[in-house]
Amino acid sequence: MTSASSAVRPSRTAQLGTLALLAWSGPHPEEDRDVAFLMAYSLGDGEGGPEGAEAAARELLDEIGMPAGTVNDAEHGATMPITLLLEAGQVSLTMPQLKVQCATPPEWMAAAQAEDAAHFIFATRAWPEAVPGRPVTEDMLRAFAGDAETLLGAGHCVLPVRRLRK
Repeated sequence: MTSASSAVRPSRTAQLGTLALLAWSGPHPEEDRDVAFLMAYSLGDGEGGPEGAEAAARELLDEIGMPAGTVNDAEHGATMPITLLLEAGQVSLTMPQLKVQCATPPEWMAAAQAEDAAHFIFATRAWPEAVPGRPVTEDMLRAFAGDAETLLGAGHCVLPVRRLRK
């Protein structure tokens, strides 16, 4: 699991605080294959604390057409202003007012390439324990990303992956 941080446009920066990105892969619940997951989340260290970060994240998700609590499938026709580019063991995620890169584990890259897609989760709930640069254990990930409050309050999107042409 790998995380990286990035800033968003100045009008939301104060509320969101530190925004991080985490990549991991795991088994598909209904099939014998791995799925690549990519999650953006705030540390909740902005001016409004965790509540301000949640409000800012919900506002951003509404603006891009990925409201919290919904699952969109950009891989099969849903129009999303989000792109995912894979290259040299890294993923670049681009959204309006946001561009962030994150190194990915080889198993994440293999799952993303095999499916030509990744499940993107934008958590509205703050996760202050998952500071970029510090390890996130499987137990920490399971407790946060597997929590009903986190999942139901997040925006979800299946994104096609793109690669640079050679």
